Formats: sequence, structure tokens, C-alpha cells
Amino acid sequence: MLKTLTLSFFATLLTALPVGAAESIIFTYGPWRGSIRVESLETFAKDGAVNNNLRFYLQGISQEQRNQLREALLKPVDINPVLLSRFFNSEIGEDILTNLGQTITIQGGRNGKFALRAAMVQAAFEPEGLTLLNVLRKLPTNMQLRGERLVALSERIDLLIRATNFFTEKIAQISAEAAQSNPVDFSQLADIRQPGKFNFRQETFILNDTQRDRRFYVLLYLPQTWRSGKTPVVIFSHGLGSRPEDFEVVAKHLASYGYVVALPQHPGSDTQRKQDFLRGFSREIFDNEEFIDRPQDITAVIDELERRNQSQFAGRLDLVNVGVAGHSFGGYTAFAVGGAEINFDHLQSACALPFRGLNFSLFLQCRALSLPREKYQFRDPRVKAVLAQNPFYSGTFDQEGLARIQIPIMILGGNFDPATPFVLEQVRAFPLLKAPDKYLGLAEGQAHINLSQLDGGVSQALEAFGDIELAESYLLDSYFNPMAIAFFEVHIAGNAQFAPYLTSAYGEYISQNQPFKFFLVDKSASAAFREALRKFQ
Repeated sequence: MLKTLTLSFFATLLTALPVGAAESIIFTYGPWRGSIRVESLETFAKDGAVNNNLRFYLQGISQEQRNQLREALLKPVDINPVLLSRFFNSEIGEDILTNLGQTITIQGGRNGKFALRAAMVQAAFEPEGLTLLNVLRKLPTNMQLRGERLVALSERIDLLIRATNFFTEKIAQISAEAAQSNPVDFSQLADIRQPGKFNFRQETFILNDTQRDRRFYVLLYLPQTWRSGKTPVVIFSHGLGSRPEDFEVVAKHLASYGYVVALPQHPGSDTQRKQDFLRGFSREIFDNEEFIDRPQDITAVIDELERRNQSQFAGRLDLVNVGVAGHSFGGYTAFAVGGAEINFDHLQSACALPFRGLNFSLFLQCRALSLPREKYQFRDPRVKAVLAQNPFYSGTFDQEGLARIQIPIMILGGNFDPATPFVLEQVRAFPLLKAPDKYLGLAEGQAHINLSQLDGGVSQALEAFGDIELAESYLLDSYFNPMAIAFFEVHIAGNAQFAPYLTSAYGEYISQNQPFKFFLVDKSASAAFREALRKFQ
């Protein structure tokens, strides 16, 4: 399942995103060298005929596999060729092509990125659409597939799949053992999957940060009546190409429990910026300075709420114990305001690794290398707990950087996430955290983003593999919403009555009789994960 999703994700990048004529595709492996003529593949795709040139490569291949190859050669992908060209002329797009071009080179060994880009874009303009066969036809020169790298890539994919399956089973095992040792009758407790008792309203204000010359809107959810004592505040940071409104489900859930929830726009990496890119008004998908601006946006929101606290909220807001949550790029943001620090030497090494496509978030993280190499410290002492959903860290933060997070932290991930893979971006981070309270949650069948908000590329990847089943949005909400309530109640509202919900037993309880389970472990599992990770180094 994960392998299918992972391969489909990269198939989308190769044939559903953004490229004289080539006569042959050359294969090399050590001293061995062979080639397939493009016309041989054209004939095979048209009527299934296998000539002498192709027969060697298809020996031992079943008829079913041959049919699948023909379908792969001819299957069109609907994509705007102009958009394709824009993507591959962006920094991330060119980085992807450069990485790919180390394996698919021009004959003789030069990086094949420019030939690939030209062929893909031209193929997308064809009447029958972008197909693999059209890409091969449009290649401006003979291309060379480096067999050693293809084999290594296949081994890395298999390793990632085995590791993901292993750690899915590992967290399930640890969670089950913990649940049995500490049983709780949750049927006798409040069902925090359901909305709370507080009515709430929504309002929007514009925050003009004159010191940074940055202006953005903030979506605010406010309870109609106030909790007794101070009112807890949570700030939620959206992901790349997203917007505050995309996370209104969890915001409304928190507000129904008496929270004030602020969702700031991050204008250099939001939906508007994505639309600007799609329309050709911006060359890049996001500003590299967002690695700096996003954490500072969170601080600016807290500052603004402090200014408004007396006049608008009668001093009721607790702005000494603020919670911060974030998704994906917002998870990085939460880490940063929680104390994590960028290590540029570590990032440089991570960005030099081969096969970065297995962790797509690295292409995004590597954009931070363009920043001035200063010691950035985004820790806001008013932030007392952070919750990160599908976060990335592996390039930007090293072990020392993560260890600087000294406040409670919860990390949530999904085992079908090709953008920020669970093993590479969440499991590996968990043992490195030195926070006094830490939690790791896994939702089976979660694929980075809400199914109702899938972007075109991921949607096409999923449609290409009909056997893929993912968890429905309502089920994931029933896992993540109560986790947010329990975590922030305990760690920013100081309400110990919610501590039973932050246990493996509760994860088992809310996912019983469900096709996709939710598992939760705490810091007691850290040593087991650290030991298990050694098997995959």
C-alpha cells in the first residue's frame, strides 16, 4: 500500500508534472551496456508487437506485466503545459529535475535535467496529452539510465517501505502494551470527540507588522462566553499553499471548549501565493524567507493579542501560556517557536544526499540554504506547548536543534504520507526530543493532507492506482480534534482531568471498530524507538 502510494507520488512528478529527437534509451550497469530504440517502444505500445531489439528486455515478463507496461506508456495525464513549464523553472522544480537527472542522464553521463524538462513540456502540448511515450519521443538526444542508481533507488524505496511497516507495527505493539497496563473506562468520561458546550463566533482582523513591513490577516475564533479563570489561547500555522480557513474544523472544535484560536495567514507561502504562481504572477511557489517570517508571524500574533487583551477581552486571555499548532510547513513553524534552531551545516549535508525524492519535504527544506547563515532563534517564551501535524525537520533541525525544545510537544503523522514520510520526519525526531513531556501519534491511512483538499498532482497519482484506500476526513478529525483538546487542556490550561486522554488506551478506544487505527505513545516509548531505529541506519 505505502509502496504503491510512494511510487504513484513520484510517477506523478515524472509524468504528470513538468520537458532533435532521441533514437535510443541506453542502460548501463557497471561495464554492461544496452539500449532500446524509441521506435521499438512505439510499436509495442501501439499493437503489443515485440521486435528483436525489445525481446531481450521483456524476457521473463508475464503478459499481464506487458499489458501494464503498454498502459504506462500510453496513459495520458491531464496537465497544463504552461503550468508544467513554470513548475520546472521554479527553484523546487529545477532541484527535482537536477536530482532526477543524476539517474537519467544525457548519453555520456551529463545531468539530464534540461533534456527532461524540454521533453516533458513539449509532450504536454501534444493533442493526446502528456504520456510517457510522448516524453520519450520528445527527448532531444539519447538518454542514459544509470543502472547502479536505479538499483540503489529501488533498494531505498524497499527500505523505506519496510521501515514504515515496521514502525507502524512497533507503535501499535507499544501502544497495545501500554493500554493493557493502564486500562481506563472511557465510556464513563466525557466524549471529547464531540463539540464542547461553548458557542463561539468568528472574526477577522488585519495585522500590520510595521517592523517587518509585513501585512496579513488573522482568522479568530472566540467563545461567546468565557471559561472560568484565564482563557487559553492556541495559534494554528497552516501549511504550504494553504490558508487559515482550511483548518477551521480543529479551530471550531477548540473554540467549542472555550479556547480563543488564532489562525494567521502566512502571505509568502499561502493559497494566494500558490494562485499567483499558477497564474504566472510569481516564479516561485513560496518565498524562501518564510523560514524566518513564519515563526515571527506567530510572535506578532501574540504581541497583537496582548495589545488587544485589556480593551477587547477584559484581560481574560492567558498569553503567558500559549499553545501553538501547525501542519507540515506549519509544523516546522511550531518547532521553531518552540525552540528548535536551524543548523545550516546539517542542512547542507542533508541536501547533498542522493534520492531526496523519497522525502519530498527535503526539496522544500533545502530552499532555506539561500538564507543568510545566521544563528536564528525564534523561541517565544510565551509559547508553552506545541503540536505538530505531519511536520518536517530532518534537514532544517539536527539533534542539537531539536533538543532545544524544552516544552511539551505532540507530533502526529500518517503512515501513507509521501510528502513528509512518517519514519523520516516524525519517528526519527521523537527520540531526539528532550522535552519533559512528548507524544507521538500515528493515524493509519493518513496521507499528509485532508482528502477533500488534495491538490491536482496527488489526486492524479491516487487515481492512477485504484486499489489505494485512505482514511476518510471525518475519521481523521475524530482522532486529531480530541488530541488537540487533551494536549492543550493538560499543558496550557493546566487541567489534569484530561490526562487520561493522553494515553495509549485512549487511542485504542477511539479507533476501535475502525478500518484505520490511531496509536499514541508518550516519552516512555522513546528508548524503544531509538533502539529500533538502529536497525535502519
